[in-house]
Amino acid sequence: MSSIAAKRSVGAVLWEYLTTVDHKKIAHLYLFGGGFFFLLGGIEALLIRIQLLKPQFGFLSEETFNEMFTMHGTTMIFLAAMPLLFALMNAIVPLQIGARDVAFPFLNALGFWLFFFGGIFLNLAWVFGDAPDAGWTSYASLSLFSEGHGIDYYTLGIQISGFGTLISGINFLATIINMRAPGMTFMRMPMFTWTTFIASSLILFAFPPLTASVFYLMFDRLLGTNFFDVTAGGNTIIWEHFFWIFGHPEVYILVLPAFGIFSEIIPTFSRKRLFGYSSMVFATILIGFLGFMVWAHHMFTTGLGNVANAIFAVATMAIAVPTGIKIFNWLLTMWGGKIKITVPMLYALGFIPSFVMGGVTGVMQGIAPLDYQLHDTYFIVAHFHYVIIGGVVFALLGGAHFYWPKMFGKMLSEKLGYITFVLFFIGFHLTFFIQHFLGLWGMPRRVATYLPGQGLDLGNMISSIGAFLMGIAVIILLVNIVISTVKKQKVSNDPWEDGRTMEWALESPPVYYNFKQTPFVRGIDTYWIEKMEGNKGLTPAKPLDDIHMPNNTIMPFIISLGLFIAAFGMMYNPLNQVGDGKPWAIPVLIIGLCITFGTMLIRSIKDDLGYHIPKKDLTDDEHKGGVAS
Repeated sequence: MSSIAAKRSVGAVLWEYLTTVDHKKIAHLYLFGGGFFFLLGGIEALLIRIQLLKPQFGFLSEETFNEMFTMHGTTMIFLAAMPLLFALMNAIVPLQIGARDVAFPFLNALGFWLFFFGGIFLNLAWVFGDAPDAGWTSYASLSLFSEGHGIDYYTLGIQISGFGTLISGINFLATIINMRAPGMTFMRMPMFTWTTFIASSLILFAFPPLTASVFYLMFDRLLGTNFFDVTAGGNTIIWEHFFWIFGHPEVYILVLPAFGIFSEIIPTFSRKRLFGYSSMVFATILIGFLGFMVWAHHMFTTGLGNVANAIFAVATMAIAVPTGIKIFNWLLTMWGGKIKITVPMLYALGFIPSFVMGGVTGVMQGIAPLDYQLHDTYFIVAHFHYVIIGGVVFALLGGAHFYWPKMFGKMLSEKLGYITFVLFFIGFHLTFFIQHFLGLWGMPRRVATYLPGQGLDLGNMISSIGAFLMGIAVIILLVNIVISTVKKQKVSNDPWEDGRTMEWALESPPVYYNFKQTPFVRGIDTYWIEKMEGNKGLTPAKPLDDIHMPNNTIMPFIISLGLFIAAFGMMYNPLNQVGDGKPWAIPVLIIGLCITFGTMLIRSIKDDLGYHIPKKDLTDDEHKGGVAS
C-alpha cells in the first residue's frame, strides 16, 4: 500500500471512513461526530437563553423548555465533550507512546460507531416529537412517569453510545499498558497520555453502574418491572446513587484529559520542561481516586445523615489539594520561561483563573449546610459550567488549535483564533459569572420563566448576551476551519517549533503506519532531548523490518447499525408503559439483534490476519516515520 496521497472520489473517501480502523481517521470521525453534537447542544443552549432573556417570555412552552435543557445537558456531556476528547486521544496518544495504532483497532472503530448511532437515536426523539424531559440526570421519580417515548430514546440511546465509551476506555488502557515504545516507563509518559490512562480507568469503573441503572430504568418503562417505582416496592433513591457513582467520576473523566492537554501546551509555549512532573502524575492519580469516592455529595439534600455528610464533605474538599498542586505547577512552569503567546497558550492562560473559580465554588458545594441552600439554584448551574466550559471546553478549543496541524497538516488562522478566543472568553464569563448571583438572589434552576420585578431581569439579559457571544465565536471557528481546509498550505512536522513529545517528530499528518522503526525513548520529552542533541528525528530501537497492519472492515458499522435497528423494536414492544406497542416491534427487535450478533459471529469465525508492509517498500518509501535518517 502506498502512503502517497492520491485524488479520490467522494464515494471512495466515504467508504474509507466507513471501514477504517486507523486511529488517526477514527480521530477525524470523533472530531466531526462530536463537533456535530456540540453544535446541536450549543443551539439548544441558545434557545434556552432566548427563553430566559426576559421575564415571562413565551418563546418556548414549558414542556419544550424541559425537553430543551434535558437534551442540552445530555448531548453536551455524552455526545460532545467525551467524543471530542476521544478525538484528541485517538489522534495523539498512540503517537506519544511510539505505537503504530491502538491495541484493538477493530474495537476502536466499533466504539466510534456505537457512540454515533446511539447519539443519532437519541436525537431522533426531536424528529418524532417525544424528546426526554426529566433532566440529563433523568431521576427515576420523574422519568418513570414521563409521557411518550422521550425517556425511552434517552435510555436506549445512552445505552448504545455508553457501550462505545466503555469499549474505547478499555482499549486505551490496553494500549497504554502494552504498547509503549522501549524505554518509555510509566514515569516517562507524557502527561496527556497519563491523564488519558487515569480517565480510562475511571471509565472502566464508572460506566458499569450507569449501564446497570439504565438497564433497570429501561426494564421498568418497557417491560413493566419495578426497580424504581416506590408504589410497587422499588426505590427511586437507588437510581440517584447509581447515577452519581457514574456522574461524579464523569466530571473527572472529562477534566483530567483537559488537564493533560494544558500540561502539553504550557511547557511547549513556555519553552520549559513541565515543573514537578512526578507530583503532577501523583496528583492526577489522587484526583482520579478521590473523584470516584465522593459521588454522595450530590445527594446531601436526600437526607444521608450527619456522619455520611461529614465524610463526603471532607473528601470532596480534599480534592482541592492535588488540584492546587497542578495549578501551581503550571504557574511555576511558566515562571522564568520564554513565554510565546499563541492561540493554544491563550486558552491555557484563560483556563487557569476560570477553572480555579469553578473549583472554589465546588469546595463551597462540599459544605453540606451551604449545599442545602444553593442546591436547586442557578449557583449550581454557574459552578458546573465554570468547571465544564472553563476546564473542558477551553481545553478542547486550545487542543484543537494545538493539534490541528498534526491531525490535518494545516494550520488554523492565528488571527481568527485570537478573535474566537476573545469572544468566547468574554461571552463565557458574561454568561455564567452573573449566574452565581442569580442563584444567590433566589433564581431556581430548571424553570422556564420568572416573574418581573424580582431583580432577576438584568442578570438574565446579561447571561443571554454572553451566550450569543459564545455562539458567534463558534461560528468564527467554523469559518477558520473552512478557510484552513480550502488552503493548500502544508506544515512541517514541528510547526510550533518547540514540540517536546514524540508526535512532533512525525510528519503532519503522520504516515499511516506512524513509525517506520519503533523509536527508543531516552527520557521525558523524548523529541526535545533528540533536538537538543542535534538529531533530526527519533533514535530507532530496532532495525528496519516488515510492519504488520490491520485490514479495514465494515463490520463495526454493521454491528452498531443492528443495535440501532433493534432499539426501535425494543421501544415499541407490546409491553411498553406508554401503551402504544406495535405488532412489527418484536420482528424488528429480532432482526436488529440478528444483524448485530450475526456479524459478531462472522467476525469470530473468520480469520482476518491483516497485512504486512514489506521492508523493501519501507526502504523505498520517502516518508521517514519520525526516525532519523
